[in-house]
Amino acid sequence: MRAAAILLPLLLLGACKDEPDFDTRYDKAAKEIEARAKAMDADIAEADRAAKAAGADPADPPALSEPPEPGTE
Repeated sequence: MRAAAILLPLLLLGACKDEPDFDTRYDKAAKEIEARAKAMDADIAEADRAAKAAGADPADPPALSEPPEPGTE
């Protein structure tokens, strides 16, 4: 019984994992943000290519619809 009382806390302590420090978490977040930014840039470039292929000028913003009349929302 004493052996179990000594072994159990040691096993639990061994199962604990240290949390990453700030620099590690920051680097991971920065890499994720960079990957998202690259994906967004690729999507924008693809949309520009598709707009040029369709004959639209990608520099022109899309036409906005008229706003709803006040009180009819």
